[in-house]
Amino acid sequence: MQRTLLSFAKEGHYMFSRHFSNSMASPKKKLQGLVAATITPMTEHGEINFSVIGRYVDYLVEEQGVKNVFVNGTTGEGLSLSISERCRVAEEWVTKGRNKLDQIVIHVGALSLKESQELAQHAAEIGADGIAVIAPFFLKPWNKVRAEELLDGIQDKIPSFQGLKFSDTDLLDFGQCVDQNRQRQFAFLFGVDEQLLSALVMGATGAVGSTYNYLGKKTKQMLEAFERKDFSSALNHQFCIQRFINFVVKLGFGVSQTKAIMTLVSGIPMGPPRLPLQKASREFTDNAEAKLKSLDFLSCTDLKDGNMDACS
Repeated sequence: MQRTLLSFAKEGHYMFSRHFSNSMASPKKKLQGLVAATITPMTEHGEINFSVIGRYVDYLVEEQGVKNVFVNGTTGEGLSLSISERCRVAEEWVTKGRNKLDQIVIHVGALSLKESQELAQHAAEIGADGIAVIAPFFLKPWNKVRAEELLDGIQDKIPSFQGLKFSDTDLLDFGQCVDQNRQRQFAFLFGVDEQLLSALVMGATGAVGSTYNYLGKKTKQMLEAFERKDFSSALNHQFCIQRFINFVVKLGFGVSQTKAIMTLVSGIPMGPPRLPLQKASREFTDNAEAKLKSLDFLSCTDLKDGNMDACS
């Protein structure tokens, strides 16, 4: 039986779908908790550094406690990779994550629907647990759809539908998605890292985000506090996470900066982004390091030899 999870973000009005079918890996537990939107490691010449993905898997599981990944999305520069590169990255994550990761979701969105179909078929063939699809965003229809409207009657059209990833700050829309579908046991994953606690109050069952690559442990502490109804501690954890995100957003925060921070924290060389993006400045990395330390997210002992050089 095919299982489907849609994801919705009103910024750009795009939508994802994840399909869990007999042609993919056998169905596992529902996708919930933290899902790391993975980075694609690259060399200084902009080629994919496949050799460190095994270390990356181990780092997420052992150091951050994150066992679900979202591969080749925005954070992974998926749309800057060729189709063959995206296939190879997906294969590497599935191979290295076997028996270590709980859920491996491969993003297969493209400007061409044919390419999306090819990537989806490939994800099924290599045993991925699911796929995610961004709708074509250059030539596109102009209609705008709220997630609440999208879910209305969706199981009539997609009987296998399982849930939603919501990457917007409109908690009215998100709340109505949860409220109107309480009997359907959908998964509701939130995609705005710095507002996750608010979404948990509204009924989110998990989250997909880039900061869980290096703040997964801290975010899990927030989830655990929320689950035991220690809301004061949960709020303190969220505020602490917000202090860091607010700081780096003011400096200019995107894929390039995420790669620099991940290199700094993990010791795994993520390299620069692919052009036309420019790598993060040394000034940014120095400031981010100081902020991480001031929040007790990072100590001097956490830094591996060469981390700073790899970031700059």
